[in-house]
Parts: sequence; C-alpha cells; structure tokens
Amino acid sequence: MTLACTGIGIGDGVAIGDAWLLRQGRVQLAPDQRHVGDVASEVARYRAAVTVAAEQLKAARGEISGDMPEDIAEFIDTHLLMLQDKVITDGPIKLIRQQGIRAELALQARRDALVDVFDRMEDPYLRTRKDDLDHVVQRIQRVLAGEHPEQVPNLAGRIVLADDITPADAVLLKQRGVAGFVTEYGSPMSHTAILARSLNIPAVVGAHGAVACLRHGETLMLDAAQGIVLADCDARTRAHFERRLGDQQHRRTALRSLRDEPAQSRDGECFELLANIELPDDVAEARRNGAQGVGLFRTEFLYMNRDQPPGEEEQYQAYRDALLGMDGLPVTLRTLDLGADKTVTGASQGGNPALGLRGIRLCLQEPTLFRPQLRAILRAAVHGPLNVMVPMVTTVWETLHVRALIEDVSRELAAEGVEHRADFPLGAMIEVPAAALAAPALAAELDFLSIGTNDLIQYTLAIDRVDDAVAYLYDPLHPAVLQLLQRVIDAGRAADIPVSMCGEMAGEPTHVALLAGLGLRRFSMQPGALLAVKERIRDLDTRRAQEYACQALAGQALPIA
Repeated sequence: MTLACTGIGIGDGVAIGDAWLLRQGRVQLAPDQRHVGDVASEVARYRAAVTVAAEQLKAARGEISGDMPEDIAEFIDTHLLMLQDKVITDGPIKLIRQQGIRAELALQARRDALVDVFDRMEDPYLRTRKDDLDHVVQRIQRVLAGEHPEQVPNLAGRIVLADDITPADAVLLKQRGVAGFVTEYGSPMSHTAILARSLNIPAVVGAHGAVACLRHGETLMLDAAQGIVLADCDARTRAHFERRLGDQQHRRTALRSLRDEPAQSRDGECFELLANIELPDDVAEARRNGAQGVGLFRTEFLYMNRDQPPGEEEQYQAYRDALLGMDGLPVTLRTLDLGADKTVTGASQGGNPALGLRGIRLCLQEPTLFRPQLRAILRAAVHGPLNVMVPMVTTVWETLHVRALIEDVSRELAAEGVEHRADFPLGAMIEVPAAALAAPALAAELDFLSIGTNDLIQYTLAIDRVDDAVAYLYDPLHPAVLQLLQRVIDAGRAADIPVSMCGEMAGEPTHVALLAGLGLRRFSMQPGALLAVKERIRDLDTRRAQEYACQALAGQALPIA
C-alpha cells in the first residue's frame, strides 16, 4: 500500500531514488548537567568548538566544483561570517562566565534570544533567516557533543531524508549526486531552499514525520511541484514518474536555450523580465538567467547579523557594485525595509509589529538611519541607471517627504563637493491595500509603481502566510486581491508610468497569463524563475489572457489559459 508524506515543495521537479537517512538530529541538552566547575576550561571548550565548526564549513566550501553556479559558495560564506559574529563568538562566553553554565546551554540561550528578534520581523523572508542561525548553532552543538560529520558516500540516484539540511549539506549532497531530499523542518524561503532551486535539486521541506515514516533504503517517488513523497508505489505510479523525469530533462535543456530570446508573446506583446536580488553577488545569477535588469534589490540584507547598521561607505560600495555588475542594465533599489528592531535602532516594535513602525515609517522617524542610506544611494547613482523604491507606503505625504529628503541630501553632498545624482526615478512598493486603493494619487506623484504581492495578499486577506494554521487562506487569485492589482495597473497606465510586480506571484509561471491579462508587462522574480516565466510568455496570446483575467476578476472558475 502506497504511503504518502506531504510538505512544502521546492522547485517543480520530480525524483526517483532509494532513501538514504542522514543522521544528524537536533542536539538534546541534558538538564542535569547545567553547571560546570571550571569556567575557564568551558570557555576554551566552546572556542575550540567554534573553530572546528568553521573548519568543517571551509572543508565543505572546498568541495564546490568549478561547474557549479558562481554564487553557491556565498551561502556557506554566510554561515562562516555568522561564526565570526560577536553574537556567536562572545555572547555564549559571557553567559558561561556570568552563570557558570555549560557551553551548550549558553549557546542555546543566545540562539533563543536571537530567534525572538527574527520572529518579530514583519517580512516573512527575513523571518526565515533564523534557519541560518539554527544551522550554525546546531553545527557548534554537534561539535560540543563530540559528534563527527557523517561520511557521505556516493548518493547518485538517492533521495536523502533528514531532520534538516544546511547549505553546506546541500552543496555536499549535490557533489555526491543526490537526486532529491526530504526534510522534517524548513521553509520555502530558507537559504537551503534557495540553494535547492539554484542547484536544480527537487526537494520537499517541512514534511513532519517523514523521517519516522519512511525507511532507509526503500524506493521513493518525490514530486516537488505537489510537495509530496511516495513510498511503496506500484508499477503504474513508477512508470508515471519515469515519464515525468524524461520530460523534465528535455524541458531544462529547452529553457537554457531561451536565455537570449526576447520575452515576447505570440501576438507580439513585449514583456520585461527582471531579477530580485539581496546582495551585489547575486547579480551574477541574474545575468546568467538573462535578466533585463534588477527589479528589486533588498537593501536590508546589509543590516543583518550585526549590532550596528552599515555605514554610508559600505552601503555605497554595495550599491555601486550591483550597478557595475549589471553593466548598464537598470537596478531598482528598495530603501531599508525592516521593523523597529532593537538590533538596528533601539526602538520598540509595539504590540503588533506587522502594523507598526516598519519600512518607510521607520526610516522617516529615524533620520540617522535613513540619511546615510540616501547619501550612499545618491553617490552610487552616478555608476549606472538606478531607480529607488520606497517600501510600505500608505500615503502620498510619505513619498513627498522622501523627495524632500533626497533634495536635502543632494544639497548636502554638493556642498561637500561629492559626486552624486539625484534625478533618478522614484517609485513606491504597493503592498498595503490603502496604497493600492490610492494608486491614482500615488501615480501622479511618482515615476513608477511596484506591486509587492507577498504583503499585499496577506494584508488584504488578514492572514499571516507563514502561520500554518491559516496558510490555506493565502490565495493570490482571490477576487479582492485581483481587483487591487487591476487598480494599480490601471493607475500606472493612466499616469503613463511603469508598473512592475516583484512579489512571489510574479515568478510563478501559472500566474503569467492572468497577470498579462490584467495588463502587467514588467515582472521581477528570483533569478531561477526567469526562464520558466519567459517560456510561458512566449507561448501566450494576450488577447485570450484578457478574457481569462475578466473571468477571474468576476470570481468565476478559471479556465486553463
């Protein structure tokens, strides 16, 4: 009898292979061994564990072959940088000295405090950065427990089962030829998930109970598109998966051939496909997948994993590098989009941070945080076509205030004799229902609009999309959501300014026809989705898509477009 385990699918591929159990469960701390007699020895033990953990990551980095994408090593570098952060190197040591507790408990206490900070962030993507923290902490914990890294054999054609998989694990598994992996924990926006997509490894994460239910050595069928893993399948099911495997290989080859082809529909409509990036190093992947520019540069990642915000010079160099890396293609930079996180500003988030001081609200209230970023932006703008986008806009007044600040900073830089530009296009992220409804007024004052569907959908439907209890209500095709999208697109058309979409909805090929039918022509997405979206556009008839969109707006059952 077939056994099915479900979770969150990463990618849209399928895999067939024998299960291989990666035994690196989460470290359990013994409550009866809380305190130590020799504090100095415990401090030395902790420092040695951090050193060993770093050596393990460097060894994993050395496993990366030259034929892998250039940015793969950066995921491991992120964990190496975290191991050098004072929060990891010094924080637990202070607790060991102050309380005389074991290193394991001190590290866990620091981890819990940091996770609380991540959990209070509004952006679901940023909240999942705690996965990276957990991966680093668990690596140190395993060293403290005396565990040695498991020797991974050749995994060609196998599907790995694990509690969790770190980016370093993912790289190693790819090198060993893994066909796919299944984890008990994990989220679709974790670094491991991003790596799986980049490496074309089909995966299912957050499959609770999979490690207990599936047996080492049994043959599994993994369907990442459906987020399902099957065991003990009959011959008919296996034949179905084998056919899909063949189709999958042909499709990947076809997608690669589209890199330099125009994003144009069958009836001659032209589209613009842009990439979402987090750091300047992501530019290489965007270029490799044929991006026509950067539609969203999330600048808040420069502020992560540190006690103090980055200075003007560090930000200037990051923005300059992104512009130079795109070699004349446009880069749309989003100003800081964090909540009032104590690690950044020392401010309180209030009772409901999702509706509190975040995005442009925070920046306008904290000019000592915002002005250095604006100075860096104006200085970087001389290096290429830069657009600036303001997040969490609710009122026209906020955009007018930002323009006034840009003019003030420009005068300041001119007085100092610093080369800069202040005539770049200024736009707004439309992610609050009020902004979508007020889109005509905003469009009259701005140079472009960009729809952030991740927040717009959850604010419109009053649900937290990372909360399992209500995630089923997260529906990009809800008529209320579609009506807001239509209003924003229409407002841009009436004001003769561009409208783009940079939320996850833009990178989903199944939504291309609907969005095109609503009038959207500029899509921005994670680089790995660009070619699949281009493929869908090139097979599209926009006139038929308009009929499809009209039915969706009316709440009618959607046909296949």
